[in-house]
Amino acid sequence: MGFFDPVAWQGFLTPEGIVTLLSLSLLEIVLGIDNIIFISIVAGKLPKHAQKRARMIGLSLALLFRIMLLSVISWIASLKDPLFYIGSFGASGRDIILFAGGLFLTVKTIMEIVEKINHDDAGTDSSVSAMSFSKAIVQIVLLDIVFSFDSILTAVAISDNLVIMILAVVIAIIIMIAFAGVVSDFINKYQTIKMLALVFLVAIGLVLILESLHFEQNFPEIHLKNYVYVAMAFSLIVETLNLLRTRAATRRTRKANAEANLKP
Repeated sequence: MGFFDPVAWQGFLTPEGIVTLLSLSLLEIVLGIDNIIFISIVAGKLPKHAQKRARMIGLSLALLFRIMLLSVISWIASLKDPLFYIGSFGASGRDIILFAGGLFLTVKTIMEIVEKINHDDAGTDSSVSAMSFSKAIVQIVLLDIVFSFDSILTAVAISDNLVIMILAVVIAIIIMIAFAGVVSDFINKYQTIKMLALVFLVAIGLVLILESLHFEQNFPEIHLKNYVYVAMAFSLIVETLNLLRTRAATRRTRKANAEANLKP
């Protein structure tokens, strides 16, 4: 059913259609977390005045890629068919895209981690403006394509109504745009959170590679991304509690010092 098909809109304007839209929108937001983190880290290497524009362009392109892919669903379905065989392993177009994207994300993020380990914060800040705007956008576009492909495959698996799928993607991207600045500032403000985000991206890159190798098809009881998201959420909660503890300790120290200075 096409986007302008009255039957598709009738299917959307039902209680079941609304529930599907909300569920898919929430799922698209969750699946977009890794996209936001990558865009935030890449944009964080740009001068401050260019970061917001890079995030906006990156997420707008993500929306464009998703809608374009939704308009060629039949082509996406054909990408699951093997293009060639390596022994008994049939490599499809989807496998090639996921493998290349996962490899790029893993290598790029590991390089970023090595850079942070080998340079102190001051050195890192001085190198932030070294990345050109065009280079940042190219990197964002490359991963947008991979993340969009993964996102649309999930949408197609949940609903066959193009209206619901497109609206869910639009809603998810709008929400991501609204909160991308907050996420980016939070990641770039706290270096431990940024390192945690980088490790998360490495894990996502490895998951994409394993998906391209049909890991979950061979082990259907293991859902790799679920493990990664749960581990990420747990680590983020622990790190947030540590930040709150450190902030509270700093306030107590300042208060004690102020009281000591007031004593005769």
